[in-house]
Amino acid sequence: MLRFDPFNDLEAMTRGLLTSQAGTDRSPRFMPMDLYKVDDHYVLTADLPGVDPGSVDVNVDNGTLTLTAHRSARSEDSVQWLTSERFFGTYRRQLALGEGIDTAKISATYENGVLTVTIPLAERAKARRIEVVRSGGGQQIEATTVEAG
Repeated sequence: MLRFDPFNDLEAMTRGLLTSQAGTDRSPRFMPMDLYKVDDHYVLTADLPGVDPGSVDVNVDNGTLTLTAHRSARSEDSVQWLTSERFFGTYRRQLALGEGIDTAKISATYENGVLTVTIPLAERAKARRIEVVRSGGGQQIEATTVEAG
């Protein structure tokens, strides 16, 4: 099971709103993402347009999944900006992973500005059907595990 901490993102957004001033460098406010479950794994997709693929980092430590990426600012000093709404700087997002996750098999891809992280369930956490076998005569019942599929 994945646990999501919305207060971490709220705190980062509040900090950004309270500290930004007109004419200063603007850092990313958030990393929009979707998280859903398919069969025996979770899929996390995060929008990171314009991010250098070499700066994308996915890390798992003590049950916390951390996503980090960086988008560089344009370094054109001779430009007179009319509108500057695109953020640059470091994006960071953290999610607490439940105990039923196989952290050794987490994988990630970055394509067309979208980071996709596949988070598989551990074998012990997968749903399974228990088949009840009735033995003859003595009303003894044995249970064997059958892989659900």
